[in-house]
Amino acid sequence: MELFEAIAKRYSYRGEFTDQKVPEEDLVHIVQAGIQAPSGKNSQTTEFVIITDKADIEAIAGIIGYKYLKTAPALIAVFSDTSPTMSGYSFYREDYAAAVENILLAVTAYGYSSLWIDGALRSENRIERISKLLNAPADRLLTVVLPVGKAVNEGVQNSKKPFGERAWFGRYGS
Repeated sequence: MELFEAIAKRYSYRGEFTDQKVPEEDLVHIVQAGIQAPSGKNSQTTEFVIITDKADIEAIAGIIGYKYLKTAPALIAVFSDTSPTMSGYSFYREDYAAAVENILLAVTAYGYSSLWIDGALRSENRIERISKLLNAPADRLLTVVLPVGKAVNEGVQNSKKPFGERAWFGRYGS
């Protein structure tokens, strides 16, 4: 799939997945797209755990509380090293956001569906519980979980405001 087609087709899928497995080779290419993302000071603060074990997927789905996640054939857990990289600042947020967007576009290009899950992680000690399940080091922060698979019911991208309402040349609002 061509890049701009993937951008136009990418959407957040909140539903059940088919039982079709995602080949390991596809998962490697999808995560490699995240690894290739830009990184502040090239600090490469973003790391990934690819989960395909059904018991682990069900456990993570139970922790997050989204029943449909149990049907995902794969999950990608995104971790960040939050250590400062320049003058006391860390770019981990920018780093993982760029990596996740690359992954979401790669998922779409391969014909799979996904969803950026982060808000649900922020309560009920979900970050800590999933991190412990995945044996993540204490100095790594779980930032996002991405299910990957074939959607039972394909969706479409939500409508976006037109260019002229969100972008201008020269001055804001001109």
